[in-house]
Amino acid sequence: MSEPLVIIGNGMAAARLVDEMAKRALGRYAIAVIGDEPRLAYNRVLLSSVLAGETTSQDIELRSASWWRDRGVTLTYGCAANSIDLSARTIHLANGAAVPFSKVVIATGSTAIRLNVPGADLPGVHTFRDSRDVDLLLKLAREKKRVVVVGGGLLGLEAAYGLAKAGSKVTLLHLMDRLMERQLDAPAAALLKRLVESKGIEVLLGANTKQILGEDTTQGIELSDGRVIAADAVVFAAGIRPNVTLAKDAGVPVNRGIVVDDQLRTGHADVFALGECAEHRGTCYGLVEPAYEQARVLADHLAGRPAQYTGSVVSTNLKVSGVSVFSAGDFLGETDTDTLVFNDERRGTYKKLVVADGRLKGAVLVGDTQDALWYLELIRTTASIEAIRGDMMFGRALAQPKAA
Repeated sequence: MSEPLVIIGNGMAAARLVDEMAKRALGRYAIAVIGDEPRLAYNRVLLSSVLAGETTSQDIELRSASWWRDRGVTLTYGCAANSIDLSARTIHLANGAAVPFSKVVIATGSTAIRLNVPGADLPGVHTFRDSRDVDLLLKLAREKKRVVVVGGGLLGLEAAYGLAKAGSKVTLLHLMDRLMERQLDAPAAALLKRLVESKGIEVLLGANTKQILGEDTTQGIELSDGRVIAADAVVFAAGIRPNVTLAKDAGVPVNRGIVVDDQLRTGHADVFALGECAEHRGTCYGLVEPAYEQARVLADHLAGRPAQYTGSVVSTNLKVSGVSVFSAGDFLGETDTDTLVFNDERRGTYKKLVVADGRLKGAVLVGDTQDALWYLELIRTTASIEAIRGDMMFGRALAQPKAA
């Protein structure tokens, strides 16, 4: 008889885990997936494309209903898991149902952070995190609303681009002195800012939100320096927080995220966590690729194979506000590193490679990212680049023949 395995969360991490499990141990587990969003799992990275009208909600679904069915998965979506009873090995759902489990995987992702400022609870203040948020923001765009987006990281830039392309007048506020400061160095961020502004988005850096103005509805934002920006709506996209409430209430050890070991196991032997809600060796990864790496390791472990997750080389490879951006590894360059830089502002292209001890340690690309995966492979494998150092800035096609 198949062992009951319940996955709480119906996002990208959960879908990848089911895919990996089907390849390794099809039929060993009776898998049930529980998600609170009222739809099939989808590619969250492409939400801004839906907002911009470049694709549809249906087009970003990861798998069809028949795909889940063919793998024997019992899929429940549009219904949240309210609690986990570890002693009774039962998950209680919002609809009153109780789901038994032998093993449970928590893949609840993250929630958007709402800034704790006066006016944050006014009508017209939104977040940008899931498909339900996109539906609300599309309505704003259709009404040609003036929108202020708070946050100049990945989420904020995606929201600003989508809203602007959909028809809104958008101002983007960012607290730091450069956009995407966790992924880009100063020159790359400056180029990105110029390219974003060329799309009609006003960008204000060093902008600290003091309060949201209005009584019955949002009228604008006041900054700590006294500036006031008129707005019909405000979108918070200033970061994410691991969604750990379910685990914490069940007595599963939690720090910032749900604490897991190298097999993605929590403090309870049959409870696992992966993706944005998990904390491994003190790190919570807010990106997709680490979640996929974790899913492969967890699938191996659940299939009875030896497996160990030792952490991920953090990389970003996305089209942000219509601009291709990539960064990986030590892109700032620590002591005893060399930096190779190519900057063509006229064509909107910037490349920076960080080298140390004959190895590629980090990279930043803006505009031209066609060789991003090759650079990432060199960083992850720590392969020697001595033979190609002079040519690698110009891409794989030119550099690799000399490396042979």
